[in-house]
Amino acid sequence: MAKDAIVSDDLAKKFATEKDTPYLRWVRNEGLDIVSAHYIQNLRTVELKPWARRGGKGIYINHEASRTSNDCYVCEIAPGKKLEPQRQLFEEMILVLDGRGSTAVWNDAGQKITFEWKAGALFAIPLNAWHQHFNGSGSEPARFCSVTNAPPVINLYEDIDFVFNTAHDFKTRFAGEPDYFSNKGEQKGLLLETNFVPDAVNLPLISAKERGAGGGHIRFNMAKGSMNSHISQFPIGTYKKGHCHGPGAHVIILSGEGYSLMWPEGDEPKRYDWEVGTMIVPPNMWFHQHFNTGTTPARYLAFKHEVVSIRNAQGVPKAWISRRIGGDQIDYADESTLVRDLFSSELSKNGVEPKMDEAYKQELETLPPKVA
Repeated sequence: MAKDAIVSDDLAKKFATEKDTPYLRWVRNEGLDIVSAHYIQNLRTVELKPWARRGGKGIYINHEASRTSNDCYVCEIAPGKKLEPQRQLFEEMILVLDGRGSTAVWNDAGQKITFEWKAGALFAIPLNAWHQHFNGSGSEPARFCSVTNAPPVINLYEDIDFVFNTAHDFKTRFAGEPDYFSNKGEQKGLLLETNFVPDAVNLPLISAKERGAGGGHIRFNMAKGSMNSHISQFPIGTYKKGHCHGPGAHVIILSGEGYSLMWPEGDEPKRYDWEVGTMIVPPNMWFHQHFNTGTTPARYLAFKHEVVSIRNAQGVPKAWISRRIGGDQIDYADESTLVRDLFSSELSKNGVEPKMDEAYKQELETLPPKVA
């Protein structure tokens, strides 16, 4: 049975100073609530507070490794209003949760472009480019979720003025290209290099049988950043293979209904029900598995820090590789009977027929031998 590794107060006091970081001090100074959680039932309804510096409302969501990897915040713009302009020496990826509006992006050289967005849009802010978000509705608020790599950047420099007020154009990241945020991109295998996805909910995906159950997948490199993200979808009556990876994957449900199981190795899985707008952040090296119990395909977006992707010598994430050959993915053949029993029970409640037999069969055709 896995334990929480709680030590004595005497030992904890020896590391108390190291527990705090420049990033954590900055977040506290923003004056917002900080939710320490790996599960948010719905980002679209989570309560926000006035954010004086930005001119909107917001909340920060920190997972157990946010102090050193990546963070998340939810922000809302009032009807007919705008946020204050900002630039920053860290990267940022944004999913629009509700509403419609526009964003202006410009650099010190004077190039400026503006693009429009609505709920379901996905984009990234170019490194250190000025940007400003506008609500395009006079009657409805606009809300977005953002994941950034601010923690290691702020911890490195420990100078907030430098992080937010350095005058430098990263010309290879953004040089005012008129089509920078157009709906275009170059597909390289599973990876789509783009800066803007107008509708993440309906974006066509690529087959990814390695994750099981006939699902679709696409990965993104946005604004030439070091962070990454992906969208996965799986059919009605199916579920994904269990796997684990590093910390900081923010999994946001885009469509469908179901649940996820999460557990550290050696523990019993714990269930987390989800709906459109739920966010799940698996802790470092916890196994997790996603199940579609609804009557439509289920799709999610994962915003990630690169530390999530523990890779083999070929550059393949170990979360895609069977544990039988040294990876971090559990084959269907090796999963607990609890997994299938629970899934079958939940499907029956919704009157949905399981569609996993073909997935089990296809796996057996290429399943590596089990190591003693």
